[in-house]
Amino acid sequence: MRIALFITCLNDIMFPGTGRAVVTVLERLGHTVEFPEEQTCCGQMHFNTGYRPEAVPLVARFARIFADYDAVIIPSASCAGMIREGHSLLAERHGSAQLQQEVTEVVPKVHEFTEFLTDVLGVTDVGASFPHRVTYQPTCHSLRGLRLGDRPQRLLRAVKDIDLVDLPAAESCCGFGGTFALKNAETSGAMLADKTQEVLDSGAEILCAADNSCLMHIGGGLSRQGSTVRTMHLAEILAAEGATR
Repeated sequence: MRIALFITCLNDIMFPGTGRAVVTVLERLGHTVEFPEEQTCCGQMHFNTGYRPEAVPLVARFARIFADYDAVIIPSASCAGMIREGHSLLAERHGSAQLQQEVTEVVPKVHEFTEFLTDVLGVTDVGASFPHRVTYQPTCHSLRGLRLGDRPQRLLRAVKDIDLVDLPAAESCCGFGGTFALKNAETSGAMLADKTQEVLDSGAEILCAADNSCLMHIGGGLSRQGSTVRTMHLAEILAAEGATR
């Protein structure tokens, strides 16, 4: 199987360790991962802010770059959801018949990281060890968009020595929502305050999720409160083998 990593803009610029963690896990399972250096943005920022025709070149670029791969792995439910649903819509409304065909061919190959592990590779135990108390936040895109269900939790439960605790009101939004946090700062801040309190109430040392965007938002709130709770992408926990950062 020829596998490619689509790291996403946020991870590439701010959280490159997540991409490395994805590669570590897949290589541990016996797979080779390629990283096409031509990759750029999935176009979600353009799409969500109304610049939809401007996102079409990004859609075309994605389809071209990843056309020859059997699987495209994305450590972000948000971006995976954009590609699966947004790319088809953009190609249909603003693209050519050729682009529609290219998108139709590449979209089925796109997998969010945890669903690739559980559904495609059929594994939950990836050989990880992480002796810490962890709680999991099911981000809105993973929960309501991709409908990942308990796939992330199944992977976490299989990690050796982990103490996985429930997050109160886990299904509530953290208030990030991309540009929502900028355009509706007061509402976003109130939602964040609720979420950080829920994280603290869980008693966890570490909060993890499948999207670094939400972790960045929640982590910022925790940091401003002087909390020692850390945030980690789920892939980084699955990549751990005893020693942790």
